[in-house]
Amino acid sequence: MEAIAFYTFAILTTVMFLITVMTSHALYALSALAAGMIFISAFFFLLGADFLGAIQIIVYTGAVMALYAFGMMFFDTTRDVVEKRTSPYIIFGLSGVAALTVVAMFTAPIISDNITALYPAMEGVGNSQMVGMVLFTKYLIPFELAAIMLLVAMVAGIVLAGKKMDVSLTTMSDEEIEREAKQGVLDV
Repeated sequence: MEAIAFYTFAILTTVMFLITVMTSHALYALSALAAGMIFISAFFFLLGADFLGAIQIIVYTGAVMALYAFGMMFFDTTRDVVEKRTSPYIIFGLSGVAALTVVAMFTAPIISDNITALYPAMEGVGNSQMVGMVLFTKYLIPFELAAIMLLVAMVAGIVLAGKKMDVSLTTMSDEEIEREAKQGVLDV
């Protein structure tokens, strides 16, 4: 039963991320990305890591998708996107990576029987406590570096979005907004 659930969620996750990459509609891509992230959390639930599954849903599907949706407001999604054709070598390489991913997906249950945990579960310690112990001891530096990189990315996104705004509607009066909208400067 566990193998059936694994393969079902693996196929669903792969399909959702393929839709994310292949669709030309931003809203469909965003919805498929959210669904794929929820399906990823199912793997954590299958492995008994309920805390990580809940965090996957809350952080990625909630916060990150809200950030993506906020970023989508800065782009005109109604016009068609003209894509530049890239090298066929890139397509060939990505196809090879996809094929290796499918092979790894089907061989993972076979290989996982021979793997032992580096940090086995301790009696009397909950799942979230184990995650906290490993995260704030062995992985403290990578955890803090990831936080700094996310902060830098957020500040850079705000700076880049601010450079594209020529006019701030919050500092203008209603008359100025109407006048500039009639002149065609603003899209209201």
